[in-house]
Amino acid sequence: MMRRLLGTSFGYLLAGLAGGVFYREFTKFQGFDGRTTLSFVHLHLLVLGMVFFLVVLILDRLFQITQSKLFPVFFGIYNAGIVVSVSCMVARGVTQVLGTDLSSGADAAISGVSGLGHILLGAGLVILFILLFQKIKRETVAQA
Repeated sequence: MMRRLLGTSFGYLLAGLAGGVFYREFTKFQGFDGRTTLSFVHLHLLVLGMVFFLVVLILDRLFQITQSKLFPVFFGIYNAGIVVSVSCMVARGVTQVLGTDLSSGADAAISGVSGLGHILLGAGLVILFILLFQKIKRETVAQA
C-alpha cells in the first residue's frame, strides 16, 4: 500500500507539472495576458495531491492507517474530490482564456460541480481524521 501512496503522490506531481506547462503554453498561444483560474491548477495538484499524499504516506508509516476499513473510502472520496475540483478549474480557466461568454446556467453548473468537488475533499479529510482518531485511540488503549 505504501507503493500505492507513493505512486499516487507521484501521479499528482506529474499532473501538477503538466498543469503548469499547459497554463503557460495555452495562455501564450492564445495571447492571453490576465488572471485566469488556470494559474492555480498546478498549485492545487501539487499541494492537495503530491504533498498531501506524501504526508499520508508518513502517517501510514506511523499508524498503519491503510489497514483501516475506512482507508479505501477516504482514498476514493478524496481523490474524486481533487479530480472534480481541478477539472472545474480547468474548464473555467479555458473559458476565461478563450473569452467564452458562459450562460448563467453554464456558469452556475461549473460552480456547482466545483462545490461538489470541494465537498468531496472535505468529506475525505473528515474521514481521514476519524480514521486517525480511531488509530490513536486503539494505540492509547493498547499502551495502557
